[in-house]
Amino acid sequence: MTLLGIDIGGTKTALVLERPGLRGPVHARFDWPHRTGRAGGRKADREADREADLAALAAAVARIAGPQGPGGVRAAGLALPATVRDGRLTTWPSRPSWTGLRLDTVLERILPGVPVRYEDDGNLAALAEADRGGVRDLAYLGLGTGVGGGLVLGGRLHTGPYGGAAEIGHLVVDPGGAGCVCGRSGCLQAVASGSATLARAAAARGGPVGAADFRAGLAQGRAWAVGPLEETAAALAVAVVNLGELLQCAEVRLGGGFGHGVPGLVARVRREARRLARPGVAPPAVRRARCGARASLHGALLLARRTADGE
Repeated sequence: MTLLGIDIGGTKTALVLERPGLRGPVHARFDWPHRTGRAGGRKADREADREADLAALAAAVARIAGPQGPGGVRAAGLALPATVRDGRLTTWPSRPSWTGLRLDTVLERILPGVPVRYEDDGNLAALAEADRGGVRDLAYLGLGTGVGGGLVLGGRLHTGPYGGAAEIGHLVVDPGGAGCVCGRSGCLQAVASGSATLARAAAARGGPVGAADFRAGLAQGRAWAVGPLEETAAALAVAVVNLGELLQCAEVRLGGGFGHGVPGLVARVRREARRLARPGVAPPAVRRARCGARASLHGALLLARRTADGE
């Protein structure tokens, strides 16, 4: 049975295909044609951005599906970093041109006749992490363009009374702090996302800083890299301690491309969380995501498998 997992991100999208007869899963990824869709301006421009995105997604699905085409896929799972209500995408600051899009229409266009289930990327990452580690109470934080979050409590995905995800990235950790793309100030992701951390490093260095530059700066002990990372770790520790107090979750897993790829981050967060903890109350254990930077993608494939099995 052929299964497809798709992890849609703010700047790039990853895909994984499982098919009988293959030696292992097939992976692919691509960057969106534009770094961000236009929120304002002419309606025609926004629609053009959205159509370019959807065309790129359809082309990637066709490539990974191979000669059999998308119709050969038994089921698909989709991880999405956006707010969806009643099947319509209502909020996605990273791709504002997608606002108002009906997902069923899009999915039928790209994967005609294929059963597809979608879920918040943070939720699917949390589900994959809990499944991989056998942990019943876990919070997941995915650090990348933003900060995604997901909760598994009592062995079950926690989505709240109206569905959706635990918006851990929008916990306010610094009132009056840096502005967030959501329009508020002081959100966790405005401080601790990969993009926010690299932006502070660039400001301190006085020039552009990419992920590789940042890791090199950390290895060399450069103040322009170490300082921003300490700020990120401090903000994450506040979130970790609060999650422990509120939910009594056993673990917090740090993942995402930035969270999993930056050396020393987990140790810094763990140390700061212990410092902030109440006397006699241990904070949740802080660990790297076991699924690596692909936790959401693993979760999307897990969702596809459960869909095919009728779960």
